Amino acid sequence: MKLSQRVQQLSPSVTLAASAKAKKLKAEGNDVLNLTVGEPDFTTPKNIQEAAIAAISNGKASYYTPSAGIPELRQAVVDAVQRNYGLAYETKNVIITDGAKFSLYLLFQAMLDLGDEVLIPVPYWVSYGEQVKLAEGQPVFITCKQENDFKVTVDQLEEVKTEKTRAMILNSPSNPTGMIYTKEELLAIGNWAVANDILIIADDIYGQLVYNGNSFTPLATISEEIRKQTIIVNGVSKSYAMTGWRIGYTLAEEELIVGMNKIASHSTSNPTAVSQYAALEALQGEQDTVEEMRQAFEERLNTIFPKVAALPGFKLTKPQGAFYLFPNIKETLTLCGYEDATTWVDDLLEEAYVALVTGEGFGAPDYIRISYAADLATLEQAVERIAAFIEKKIQLNNN
Repeated sequence: MKLSQRVQQLSPSVTLAASAKAKKLKAEGNDVLNLTVGEPDFTTPKNIQEAAIAAISNGKASYYTPSAGIPELRQAVVDAVQRNYGLAYETKNVIITDGAKFSLYLLFQAMLDLGDEVLIPVPYWVSYGEQVKLAEGQPVFITCKQENDFKVTVDQLEEVKTEKTRAMILNSPSNPTGMIYTKEELLAIGNWAVANDILIIADDIYGQLVYNGNSFTPLATISEEIRKQTIIVNGVSKSYAMTGWRIGYTLAEEELIVGMNKIASHSTSNPTAVSQYAALEALQGEQDTVEEMRQAFEERLNTIFPKVAALPGFKLTKPQGAFYLFPNIKETLTLCGYEDATTWVDDLLEEAYVALVTGEGFGAPDYIRISYAADLATLEQAVERIAAFIEKKIQLNNN
Protein backbone atom coordinates (compact mmCIF):
# COMPACT_ATOMS: atom_id res chain seq x y z
CA MET A 1 0.00 0.00 0.00
CA LYS A 2 1.25 3.47 -0.89
CA LEU A 3 1.25 5.86 2.05
CA SER A 4 0.98 9.63 1.77
CA GLN A 5 4.07 11.79 1.72
CA ARG A 6 2.64 13.45 4.81
CA VAL A 7 2.92 10.22 6.78
CA GLN A 8 6.23 9.20 5.26
CA GLN A 9 7.95 12.39 6.43
CA LEU A 10 6.86 11.94 10.05
CA SER A 11 9.01 10.47 12.79
CA PRO A 12 7.24 8.33 15.40
CA SER A 13 7.03 9.62 18.97
CA VAL A 14 10.15 8.37 20.78
CA THR A 15 8.41 8.61 24.15
CA LEU A 16 5.43 6.49 23.15
CA ALA A 17 7.66 4.04 21.28
CA ALA A 18 9.92 3.59 24.32
CA SER A 19 6.91 3.15 26.59
CA ALA A 20 5.36 0.57 24.26
CA LYS A 21 8.59 -1.44 24.17
CA ALA A 22 8.86 -1.33 27.96
CA LYS A 23 5.26 -2.48 28.39
CA LYS A 24 5.81 -5.33 25.93
CA LEU A 25 8.82 -6.59 27.88
CA LYS A 26 6.89 -6.27 31.13
CA ALA A 27 3.95 -8.21 29.68
CA GLU A 28 6.41 -10.99 28.86
CA GLY A 29 7.17 -11.32 32.57
CA ASN A 30 10.24 -9.10 32.90
CA ASP A 31 10.73 -6.78 35.89
CA VAL A 32 10.79 -3.54 33.88
CA LEU A 33 11.11 -0.16 35.56
CA ASN A 34 9.40 2.24 33.17
CA LEU A 35 10.61 5.85 33.38
CA THR A 36 9.62 6.88 29.86
CA VAL A 37 6.32 8.73 29.57
CA GLY A 38 5.33 11.93 31.34
CA GLU A 39 2.49 10.37 33.26
CA PRO A 40 1.91 10.83 37.00
CA ASP A 41 1.74 7.52 38.85
CA PHE A 42 -1.13 8.85 40.95
CA THR A 43 -4.71 7.88 40.20
CA THR A 44 -7.13 10.64 39.31
CA PRO A 45 -8.41 12.28 42.55
CA LYS A 46 -11.58 10.79 43.99
CA ASN A 47 -13.74 13.90 43.61
CA ILE A 48 -12.98 13.97 39.89
CA GLN A 49 -13.78 10.28 39.49
CA GLU A 50 -17.08 10.79 41.30
CA ALA A 51 -18.02 13.71 39.05
CA ALA A 52 -17.45 11.52 36.00
CA ILE A 53 -19.54 8.71 37.46
CA ALA A 54 -22.34 11.19 38.23
CA ALA A 55 -22.26 12.48 34.63
CA ILE A 56 -22.69 8.92 33.41
CA SER A 57 -25.45 8.14 35.89
CA ASN A 58 -27.52 11.25 35.18
CA GLY A 59 -27.15 10.88 31.41
CA LYS A 60 -25.10 14.02 30.78
CA ALA A 61 -22.26 11.97 29.30
CA SER A 62 -24.49 10.15 26.81
CA TYR A 63 -24.61 12.74 24.04
CA TYR A 64 -22.59 14.89 21.66
CA THR A 65 -21.42 18.18 23.14
CA PRO A 66 -20.52 21.39 21.30
CA SER A 67 -17.31 20.95 19.30
CA ALA A 68 -15.57 23.60 21.37
CA GLY A 69 -16.62 21.95 24.64
CA ILE A 70 -19.49 22.27 27.08
CA PRO A 71 -20.16 25.91 28.09
CA GLU A 72 -19.63 25.12 31.78
CA LEU A 73 -16.11 23.83 31.17
CA ARG A 74 -15.17 26.74 28.94
CA GLN A 75 -16.32 29.07 31.70
CA ALA A 76 -14.36 27.04 34.25
CA VAL A 77 -11.23 27.56 32.15
CA VAL A 78 -11.91 31.30 32.05
CA ASP A 79 -12.35 31.31 35.82
CA ALA A 80 -9.19 29.25 36.40
CA VAL A 81 -7.11 31.61 34.26
CA GLN A 82 -8.57 34.58 36.14
CA ARG A 83 -7.70 32.87 39.43
CA ASN A 84 -4.21 31.67 38.51
CA TYR A 85 -3.06 34.29 35.99
CA GLY A 86 -5.14 37.31 36.95
CA LEU A 87 -6.26 37.67 33.32
CA ALA A 88 -9.78 38.20 32.04
CA TYR A 89 -10.90 36.14 29.03
CA GLU A 90 -14.35 35.24 27.70
CA THR A 91 -15.65 31.81 26.71
CA LYS A 92 -15.41 32.86 23.05
CA ASN A 93 -11.63 32.84 23.57
CA VAL A 94 -11.60 29.18 24.73
CA ILE A 95 -11.72 25.81 22.99
CA ILE A 96 -11.70 22.47 24.82
CA THR A 97 -9.83 19.69 23.00
CA ASP A 98 -8.91 16.02 23.23
CA GLY A 99 -5.78 16.68 25.26
CA ALA A 100 -3.34 19.59 25.01
CA LYS A 101 -1.57 17.70 22.22
CA PHE A 102 -4.68 18.00 20.04
CA SER A 103 -4.91 21.68 20.95
CA LEU A 104 -1.50 22.13 19.38
CA TYR A 105 -2.49 20.07 16.35
CA LEU A 106 -5.62 22.17 15.76
CA LEU A 107 -3.66 25.34 16.37
CA PHE A 108 -1.07 24.62 13.70
CA GLN A 109 -3.71 23.45 11.24
CA ALA A 110 -5.68 26.66 11.76
CA MET A 111 -2.83 29.16 11.59
CA LEU A 112 -0.17 27.81 9.20
CA ASP A 113 0.03 27.90 5.42
CA LEU A 114 2.54 26.08 3.23
CA GLY A 115 6.07 27.08 4.19
CA ASP A 116 5.14 29.18 7.23
CA GLU A 117 7.89 28.90 9.84
CA VAL A 118 7.59 28.14 13.54
CA LEU A 119 10.63 28.72 15.78
CA ILE A 120 11.22 25.85 18.21
CA PRO A 121 13.91 26.01 20.92
CA VAL A 122 15.95 22.81 21.34
CA PRO A 123 15.53 20.60 23.37
CA TYR A 124 11.85 20.44 22.51
CA TRP A 125 8.86 18.22 23.19
CA VAL A 126 8.88 15.49 20.58
CA SER A 127 5.63 16.38 18.77
CA TYR A 128 6.16 20.10 18.14
CA GLY A 129 8.11 19.77 14.92
CA GLU A 130 6.08 16.87 13.57
CA GLN A 131 2.80 18.72 14.11
CA VAL A 132 4.15 21.78 12.31
CA LYS A 133 5.09 19.55 9.37
CA LEU A 134 1.60 18.00 9.35
CA ALA A 135 0.25 21.52 8.79
CA GLU A 136 2.72 21.96 5.88
CA GLY A 137 4.69 24.43 7.96
CA GLN A 138 8.43 24.50 8.47
CA PRO A 139 9.89 23.91 11.93
CA VAL A 140 13.00 26.01 12.59
CA PHE A 141 15.03 24.54 15.44
CA ILE A 142 17.21 26.73 17.66
CA THR A 143 19.78 24.90 19.77
CA CYS A 144 19.88 26.15 23.37
CA LYS A 145 22.93 25.50 25.51
CA GLN A 146 22.93 23.69 28.83
CA GLU A 147 25.08 26.45 30.34
CA ASN A 148 22.20 28.84 29.59
CA ASP A 149 19.73 26.44 31.25
CA PHE A 150 18.53 25.35 27.78
CA LYS A 151 16.71 28.68 27.27
CA VAL A 152 16.48 30.58 24.00
CA THR A 153 17.61 34.21 23.79
CA VAL A 154 16.36 37.14 21.74
CA ASP A 155 19.67 37.19 19.86
CA GLN A 156 19.12 33.59 18.78
CA LEU A 157 15.54 34.32 17.73
CA GLU A 158 16.61 37.36 15.76
CA GLU A 159 19.27 35.35 13.97
CA VAL A 160 16.79 32.83 12.51
CA LYS A 161 13.77 35.11 11.97
CA THR A 162 12.62 35.49 8.36
CA GLU A 163 9.64 37.01 6.58
CA LYS A 164 8.01 33.57 6.78
CA THR A 165 8.25 33.33 10.57
CA ARG A 166 4.70 33.03 11.87
CA ALA A 167 5.14 31.86 15.47
CA MET A 168 7.45 30.50 18.12
CA ILE A 169 6.87 27.95 20.87
CA LEU A 170 7.73 28.65 24.48
CA ASN A 171 7.38 25.75 26.92
CA SER A 172 8.00 26.77 30.54
CA PRO A 173 8.50 24.73 32.68
CA SER A 174 10.06 22.73 29.89
CA ASN A 175 9.66 19.17 28.75
CA PRO A 176 12.31 17.69 28.75
CA THR A 177 14.60 20.01 30.75
CA GLY A 178 12.33 21.25 33.55
CA MET A 179 13.75 24.77 33.28
CA ILE A 180 11.63 27.90 33.82
CA TYR A 181 11.99 31.26 32.08
CA THR A 182 12.34 34.26 34.39
CA LYS A 183 10.06 37.29 34.16
CA GLU A 184 12.93 39.30 32.70
CA GLU A 185 13.62 36.68 30.03
CA LEU A 186 9.92 36.51 29.16
CA LEU A 187 9.70 40.29 28.89
CA ALA A 188 12.56 40.38 26.39
CA ILE A 189 11.14 37.55 24.29
CA GLY A 190 7.61 38.92 24.47
CA ASN A 191 8.63 42.42 23.42
CA TRP A 192 10.63 40.95 20.53
CA ALA A 193 7.56 38.99 19.40
CA VAL A 194 5.34 42.06 19.59
CA ALA A 195 7.85 44.18 17.66
CA ASN A 196 8.07 41.54 14.91
CA ASP A 197 4.38 40.53 14.92
CA ILE A 198 5.26 36.92 15.73
CA LEU A 199 2.81 34.86 17.75
CA ILE A 200 4.03 33.00 20.83
CA ILE A 201 2.48 29.64 21.64
CA ALA A 202 2.84 29.34 25.41
CA ASP A 203 2.70 25.67 26.37
CA ASP A 204 1.90 26.05 30.07
CA ILE A 205 1.00 22.40 30.76
CA TYR A 206 3.54 22.11 33.63
CA GLY A 207 2.85 25.54 35.12
CA GLN A 208 1.56 24.17 38.45
CA LEU A 209 4.46 21.74 38.88
CA VAL A 210 7.35 23.86 40.16
CA TYR A 211 9.70 23.09 43.04
CA ASN A 212 12.15 24.33 45.63
CA GLY A 213 10.99 27.93 45.80
CA ASN A 214 11.01 28.49 42.06
CA SER A 215 8.03 30.24 40.51
CA PHE A 216 6.24 30.04 37.18
CA THR A 217 5.45 33.33 35.46
CA PRO A 218 2.86 32.96 32.67
CA LEU A 219 4.06 34.79 29.58
CA ALA A 220 0.61 36.27 28.97
CA THR A 221 0.78 38.16 32.29
CA ILE A 222 3.86 40.23 31.39
CA SER A 223 1.98 43.00 29.56
CA GLU A 224 -1.25 43.56 27.66
CA GLU A 225 0.66 43.83 24.37
CA ILE A 226 2.37 40.49 25.00
CA ARG A 227 -0.90 38.88 26.09
CA LYS A 228 -2.47 39.77 22.73
CA GLN A 229 0.50 38.14 21.00
CA THR A 230 0.27 34.98 23.16
CA ILE A 231 -1.71 31.78 22.63
CA ILE A 232 -2.09 29.77 25.85
CA VAL A 233 -2.18 25.96 25.64
CA ASN A 234 -2.85 23.93 28.77
CA GLY A 235 -4.79 20.96 30.10
CA VAL A 236 -5.63 18.80 33.09
CA SER A 237 -3.39 15.82 32.35
CA LYS A 238 -0.31 16.60 34.43
CA SER A 239 -1.47 18.62 37.44
CA TYR A 240 -4.59 16.53 38.06
CA ALA A 241 -3.24 13.07 37.12
CA MET A 242 -5.69 12.84 34.23
CA THR A 243 -3.53 11.79 31.28
CA GLY A 244 -6.03 9.12 30.19
CA TRP A 245 -9.01 11.50 30.21
CA ARG A 246 -7.58 13.54 27.31
CA ILE A 247 -8.75 17.07 28.01
CA GLY A 248 -6.76 20.15 27.01
CA TYR A 249 -7.65 23.70 26.13
CA THR A 250 -6.47 26.77 24.25
CA LEU A 251 -7.04 30.46 24.94
CA ALA A 252 -6.58 32.81 22.01
CA GLU A 253 -8.20 35.54 19.95
CA GLU A 254 -11.75 34.63 18.91
CA GLU A 255 -10.88 34.36 15.21
CA LEU A 256 -8.31 31.65 15.85
CA ILE A 257 -10.61 29.75 18.23
CA VAL A 258 -13.32 29.77 15.53
CA GLY A 259 -10.83 28.34 13.04
CA MET A 260 -9.72 25.61 15.43
CA ASN A 261 -13.35 24.77 16.14
CA LYS A 262 -14.08 24.31 12.45
CA ILE A 263 -11.34 21.69 12.19
CA ALA A 264 -12.41 20.00 15.42
CA SER A 265 -15.98 19.73 14.16
CA HIS A 266 -14.77 17.74 11.15
CA SER A 267 -12.31 15.56 13.06
CA THR A 268 -13.29 14.57 16.60
CA SER A 269 -16.75 16.26 16.60
CA ASN A 270 -16.24 17.00 20.30
CA PRO A 271 -14.07 16.01 23.25
CA THR A 272 -15.38 12.99 25.17
CA ALA A 273 -18.38 14.14 27.20
CA VAL A 274 -17.61 12.26 30.42
CA SER A 275 -14.03 13.58 30.42
CA GLN A 276 -15.32 17.13 30.12
CA TYR A 277 -17.45 16.74 33.25
CA ALA A 278 -14.46 15.24 35.04
CA ALA A 279 -12.31 18.20 33.97
CA LEU A 280 -15.02 20.57 35.16
CA GLU A 281 -14.68 19.15 38.66
CA ALA A 282 -10.89 19.25 38.40
CA LEU A 283 -10.92 22.99 37.74
CA GLN A 284 -13.79 23.88 40.09
CA GLY A 285 -13.29 21.41 42.92
CA GLU A 286 -10.84 21.29 45.82
CA GLN A 287 -7.21 21.81 44.84
CA ASP A 288 -5.50 20.15 47.81
CA THR A 289 -4.61 17.02 45.85
CA VAL A 290 -2.78 19.14 43.25
CA GLU A 291 -0.49 20.48 45.97
CA GLU A 292 -0.05 17.02 47.51
CA MET A 293 1.11 15.61 44.17
CA ARG A 294 3.38 18.61 43.59
CA GLN A 295 5.03 18.04 46.96
CA ALA A 296 5.54 14.35 46.14
CA PHE A 297 7.25 15.24 42.85
CA GLU A 298 9.45 17.75 44.68
CA GLU A 299 10.52 15.09 47.18
CA ARG A 300 11.33 12.69 44.37
CA LEU A 301 13.36 15.31 42.55
CA ASN A 302 15.39 16.23 45.63
CA THR A 303 15.98 12.58 46.52
CA ILE A 304 16.86 11.27 43.10
CA PHE A 305 18.76 14.21 41.58
CA PRO A 306 22.05 13.83 43.48
CA LYS A 307 22.08 10.09 42.83
CA VAL A 308 21.59 10.54 39.09
CA ALA A 309 24.11 13.40 38.99
CA ALA A 310 26.69 11.09 40.62
CA LEU A 311 26.46 8.47 37.86
CA PRO A 312 29.74 8.19 35.89
CA GLY A 313 29.87 10.73 33.08
CA PHE A 314 26.44 12.25 33.69
CA LYS A 315 26.26 16.06 33.31
CA LEU A 316 23.01 17.29 34.78
CA THR A 317 21.29 20.61 35.52
CA LYS A 318 18.74 20.45 38.34
CA PRO A 319 15.22 21.02 36.97
CA GLN A 320 12.97 23.71 38.42
CA GLY A 321 9.65 22.20 37.32
CA ALA A 322 7.83 19.46 35.34
CA PHE A 323 8.98 15.92 36.26
CA TYR A 324 11.98 15.03 34.10
CA LEU A 325 15.75 14.83 34.41
CA PHE A 326 17.69 15.49 31.21
CA PRO A 327 21.34 14.52 31.65
CA ASN A 328 24.04 14.79 29.01
CA ILE A 329 25.63 11.32 28.82
CA LYS A 330 28.21 11.93 26.09
CA GLU A 331 31.06 11.18 28.49
CA THR A 332 29.23 8.09 29.76
CA LEU A 333 28.90 6.79 26.21
CA THR A 334 32.66 7.09 25.72
CA LEU A 335 33.35 5.34 29.02
CA CYS A 336 30.98 2.51 28.08
CA GLY A 337 32.15 2.17 24.48
CA TYR A 338 28.97 3.40 22.77
CA GLU A 339 28.63 5.57 19.69
CA ASP A 340 25.18 6.96 20.47
CA ALA A 341 22.66 7.36 23.29
CA THR A 342 19.89 5.53 21.45
CA THR A 343 21.82 2.25 21.42
CA TRP A 344 22.81 2.78 25.05
CA VAL A 345 19.17 3.28 26.05
CA ASP A 346 18.10 0.20 24.07
CA ASP A 347 20.71 -1.97 25.76
CA LEU A 348 19.83 -0.59 29.20
CA LEU A 349 16.26 -1.75 28.65
CA GLU A 350 17.19 -5.15 27.22
CA GLU A 351 19.84 -5.96 29.82
CA ALA A 352 18.87 -4.05 32.98
CA TYR A 353 15.14 -3.64 32.36
CA VAL A 354 15.18 0.13 32.91
CA ALA A 355 13.21 2.08 30.31
CA LEU A 356 14.36 5.64 29.53
CA VAL A 357 13.97 7.84 26.45
CA THR A 358 16.78 8.80 24.11
CA GLY A 359 17.35 12.52 23.64
CA GLU A 360 17.36 12.13 19.88
CA GLY A 361 13.62 12.71 19.65
CA PHE A 362 14.03 15.96 21.61
CA GLY A 363 16.69 17.25 19.23
CA ALA A 364 19.49 16.49 21.70
CA PRO A 365 21.18 13.19 20.74
CA ASP A 366 23.78 13.28 23.54
CA TYR A 367 21.07 13.37 26.21
CA ILE A 368 18.52 11.02 27.76
CA ARG A 369 15.23 11.82 29.49
CA ILE A 370 14.34 10.24 32.82
CA SER A 371 10.81 10.72 34.13
CA TYR A 372 10.51 10.94 37.92
CA ALA A 373 6.72 10.64 37.74
CA ALA A 374 7.14 7.27 39.45
CA ASP A 375 7.32 6.26 43.11
CA LEU A 376 10.56 6.73 45.02
CA ALA A 377 11.24 3.01 45.44
CA THR A 378 11.07 2.52 41.66
CA LEU A 379 13.28 5.53 41.02
CA GLU A 380 15.94 4.46 43.50
CA GLN A 381 15.98 0.91 42.18
CA ALA A 382 16.27 2.25 38.63
CA VAL A 383 19.32 4.35 39.53
CA GLU A 384 20.96 1.31 41.13
CA ARG A 385 20.40 -0.71 37.96
CA ILE A 386 21.72 2.11 35.77
CA ALA A 387 24.84 2.37 37.93
CA ALA A 388 25.44 -1.38 37.69
CA PHE A 389 24.87 -1.32 33.93
CA ILE A 390 27.39 1.49 33.47
CA GLU A 391 29.97 -0.24 35.67
CA LYS A 392 29.61 -3.46 33.67
CA LYS A 393 29.96 -1.66 30.34
CA ILE A 394 33.01 0.30 31.52
CA GLN A 395 34.72 -2.94 32.56
CA LEU A 396 33.91 -4.58 29.25
CA ASN A 397 35.15 -1.53 27.34
CA ASN A 398 38.44 -1.54 29.25
CA ASN A 399 39.18 -5.21 28.65
